[in-house]
Amino acid sequence: MSWLDDSDVPDEEFGEWDESDARIRPNPKGSRPRTKTRPEHEDAIVGRVLSVDRGRYTVLADEDGPQERTLTTTRARELRDQAIVTGDRVDLVGDTSGGDGSLARIVRIRPRTTLLRRSADDSDEVERIIVANADQLMIVVAAADPEPRPRLVDRYLVAAYDAGIAPLMVVTKTDLRDPGEFLANFAGLGIPVFRSAQDAHGVDGRALAELAPALAGHTTVAVGHSGVGKSTLVNALVPGTDRAVGVVNTVTGRGRHTSSSTVSLRVPTGGWIIDTPGVRSFGLGHVNPDSILKSFSDLAAVAEDCPRGCSHLPDAPDCSLNEAVAQGRLPAERVDSLQRLLLSLKN
Repeated sequence: MSWLDDSDVPDEEFGEWDESDARIRPNPKGSRPRTKTRPEHEDAIVGRVLSVDRGRYTVLADEDGPQERTLTTTRARELRDQAIVTGDRVDLVGDTSGGDGSLARIVRIRPRTTLLRRSADDSDEVERIIVANADQLMIVVAAADPEPRPRLVDRYLVAAYDAGIAPLMVVTKTDLRDPGEFLANFAGLGIPVFRSAQDAHGVDGRALAELAPALAGHTTVAVGHSGVGKSTLVNALVPGTDRAVGVVNTVTGRGRHTSSSTVSLRVPTGGWIIDTPGVRSFGLGHVNPDSILKSFSDLAAVAEDCPRGCSHLPDAPDCSLNEAVAQGRLPAERVDSLQRLLLSLKN
């Protein structure tokens, strides 16, 4: 008889057993069944994330209110799989007094209006969120030392248009070289441009007087290649900030990374500026090309007559944009700017 075959075993071998005879092992002491129900935290207060550092978040609470204060916070367990970034609006509970040794807890991330993102490279579709809720992108580029990089600026613009953020450009070190030839690459975009005769020691007052009103009432994120003078500009716009300032290597012509963190700073004339670490590359693997065209509303209207699947590049057959340029109905510079951005994304 197989040990799995009990058909020939008399009933008395099993005895008189039923379900009530089974002993149930009690739960371990202190254990409770898990639940997905989370507290509503109706007493939570709202804050703005100013910076992120190794699992701790500096948050401004009661912004512009009588009890405005800076808090050190951590995240709630239920948010462990969500990125909390500079610029986020969050709900806070716990010790929100802001006193020494106090620690509040972020329990919710409020809906974001915009997200500036990048990927590690163009083949990587995994996005990295840089900042949240910015409405302006300030692209800082040097006229010389280091040499300006039009293709990197193209990538900044792609990311801005994809996020629905309005770009503006600040050209520093104009005392070293006239930036006219460089700026001609972007003439068709209508981007506001500010020029500054800036060196390692400061920014000229005229440039600051022109730039400050453009930042008032906005949340502006500053980006730029290492060594272009971005942190010097931020220090001038927000006195007392003391963001680290670096120099350009005289051999390689490259700037050294100085600012190592992303931080949100209040501009005295109103608004916020978010300083980011300098970068030498900006991946666009997460961007959909259709979002770029939508940012050019005048060109998008003409492109509606393009064949299905049109790339809108110069060699695209029967492209309505190219035909409109040939007929003089669209400015060639503006269409060329769009095509440069699309080609940058394609490549």
